[in-house]
Amino acid sequence: MWAASCLASCCAACACDACRTVVSGISRRSARIAYCGLFALSLFVSWILREVAAPLMEQLPWINHFHKTPNREWFETDAVLRVSLGNFLFFTILSFLMIGVKNQRDPRDGLHHGRWMMKIVCWFILVILMFFVPNEIISFYETISKFGSGLFLLIQVVLLLDFVHGWNDKWVGYDEQFWYVALFIVSLVCYLATFGFSGLLFHWFTPSGQDCGLNTFFIVMTLILVILFAIVALHPAVGSSILPASVISLYCMYLCYSGLASEPRDYECNGLHKHSKAISTGTVTVGLLTTILSVVYSAVRAGSSTTLLSPPSSPRAGGGKPLLPLDKADEEEKEKNKAVTYSYAFFHIIFSLASMYSAMLLTGWSTSVGESGKLVDVGWPSVWIRILTAWVTAALYMWSLLAPILFPDRDF
Repeated sequence: MWAASCLASCCAACACDACRTVVSGISRRSARIAYCGLFALSLFVSWILREVAAPLMEQLPWINHFHKTPNREWFETDAVLRVSLGNFLFFTILSFLMIGVKNQRDPRDGLHHGRWMMKIVCWFILVILMFFVPNEIISFYETISKFGSGLFLLIQVVLLLDFVHGWNDKWVGYDEQFWYVALFIVSLVCYLATFGFSGLLFHWFTPSGQDCGLNTFFIVMTLILVILFAIVALHPAVGSSILPASVISLYCMYLCYSGLASEPRDYECNGLHKHSKAISTGTVTVGLLTTILSVVYSAVRAGSSTTLLSPPSSPRAGGGKPLLPLDKADEEEKEKNKAVTYSYAFFHIIFSLASMYSAMLLTGWSTSVGESGKLVDVGWPSVWIRILTAWVTAALYMWSLLAPILFPDRDF
């Protein structure tokens, strides 16, 4: 007994030392990656609790206080929402604490980039506390999460448009034949992929012998938008490049596929159900990893976007070098006075909204029943969210092309 106790103490001490070593190794440059890792951990915890926490939650009187015990899917959804709420509160509190940080001399800059052991402990405590809050608060959070998820998707679209326009401007700015050829090749590949993808969508989601008018409408509508993008972008009055149009076209076609693939597995027009009657753990794992990568990319991209997040005092790229070398003390002083390169507050808000969005994905937008309750992002709400996102993307891209013509006196 004494030996087992000593062994347990040694293991706990080694684990603490390992955590302390990892935390101390997080630098300013890797802080954003660390936040992404913490966010990915929250998704992993949500997924695990969705699978195993239902029997335990049924025994908690402050959660299961109903006259008739709800089905297992209700407790699975509730577990995901409680972890998501803890994650949301953690990043929201950090966001409020970071409001107004202008330079690295601000003490809150150290909180944003350091004190990781304290932040991890606070995150863990918040997640645990969420399992003691009343069901009414969780229901309210579920409702506002739908709106927060929509806002996150809108930010995703804005970031994508900012990225493709910046990509195009950079390549065109080189003003060399090589980059023009590269621009043409990438655009051609995107269009070939788009139209090839559309053929697969017709094959998978409009099977013969079935009335699949809704799926046909979604695919045809997306193809019409793809053609419209090219016509407007190449119009002499617009004078835009074909690269952004091709990338947005491929993205809209992907959203169309994602929406159709989210249709219930028992829907006769979902051709994927023939290959996925029995959904394995591996399939769910792949779906969750895809979700993590998508959300993490959006958060990192938002944190790096000078267009959306840089405060007015933020330095732009290519600052001038001093004429005379500075000594070490002067260099340290200059480093402390350096303005922050992105808004810390908005960076954390992105993760707050992503927490809501991830909860909706893991719960099928809180409407998962039957077989779909075991899948990631499956159900009619997921279908319409994806399709509407594609249409909003198309509308915003068209606006980015037409706004300078409609309002020539404004700076876009």
